[in-house]
Amino acid sequence: MNNDFNQESGGDRGSGEPELVLGLDAGGTRTRAVLAAAADGRVLGEGAAGPGNALTVPLPRLTDHLTEAVARAVPESARGRVAAVAGGFAGATGATEDDPGRLNALTALTAALRRLGITTGSIGISSDIEAAFASAPGTPADGLALVAGTGAVAMRITGRRCTATVDGDGWLLGDDGSGFWIGREAVRVALRMADGRGGATALAETVGRTLGLPEEVLPRRGGAPWAPLGGPAPGAPHGGPGPAVTGGSPGADAGRQGGFGGAARTPAVPEGGSAVWSLADREAYRMHLLPVVMAEPPTRLARLAPLVAEAAREKDPVAEAILDEATGQLTDTVRALEPQPGERVVATGGLLGPEGPLTAPLTTRLQALGLSLDWVADGCAGSVALARLLL
Repeated sequence: MNNDFNQESGGDRGSGEPELVLGLDAGGTRTRAVLAAAADGRVLGEGAAGPGNALTVPLPRLTDHLTEAVARAVPESARGRVAAVAGGFAGATGATEDDPGRLNALTALTAALRRLGITTGSIGISSDIEAAFASAPGTPADGLALVAGTGAVAMRITGRRCTATVDGDGWLLGDDGSGFWIGREAVRVALRMADGRGGATALAETVGRTLGLPEEVLPRRGGAPWAPLGGPAPGAPHGGPGPAVTGGSPGADAGRQGGFGGAARTPAVPEGGSAVWSLADREAYRMHLLPVVMAEPPTRLARLAPLVAEAAREKDPVAEAILDEATGQLTDTVRALEPQPGERVVATGGLLGPEGPLTAPLTTRLQALGLSLDWVADGCAGSVALARLLL
């Protein structure tokens, strides 16, 4: 927590002390609260707590998390001076008064403020995306918002409220181009390399290692590009035939057993330096990988997205193709909102940050549509701006 507020400058809204505002960014992994001066938005304190999704976090826990974050951001001596509160919540929207997420957020936030003795009657609820859009310079009221992190969604914002949504349909039905989608593709191409349907890629090794597969079933890199037995060679069309790599040095991995059933393991790096992945090890790789993936929540696959970005930086063609497809999907998501040339696209999420792997290619594609891309870290600044507007 960072709190620069002078705890000796207490008072209430009737004492002549400057008024304060409180902004919250309540997302799927954590809740952040920011205390700021009402006059100029200068940040005076910050606090954080657990998840704040208004639809998935039970109301008692949501109230506890909000209470904790606000208590850390607002010194007790300043709580009487909070004149307005605005919260951007995952799972909520400010566009519809009876939206279930909005009602949950308002109920929990009102209870949390009451616990802490904050009695302001000015409380605004919006979605975390509406708050993120308001975080852009100038606190824009109209334009397009794009989120590309674990999930992916685009919105048209009109009068600071969402009026149209594209995607954000979750891992089962959508989130195209998201971190989850990229991570899932990493596993898919690894499995297809293993079963012979897909092109050779370093992702088979890095995905397997990251997910804790036994070292002996992983493909090994030799002095030449990856070439799984019976699979396409690097550069061959997807699914096309590639030269089988056979043979091995007589003494390499002699007597070593691998896979299931004790099948003899083909030497990992034969003479000539090519990487060989025996049929037994490829089958063992699949049989180890699938249970690990299936045992976790699907969205955990998003943690594999950085592996794709790293492989693409190393010019792995399969990884480059995944990122190119993800960029195209996000472009289509924005295009579905029928943007007009010159409209602003405010973006947030790890894939589109300053170091995000899709920032540069997406910027290029949006520029071709006459659009500019502005990145914001989160909705905290926007929530503070919206709280100031309530006054």
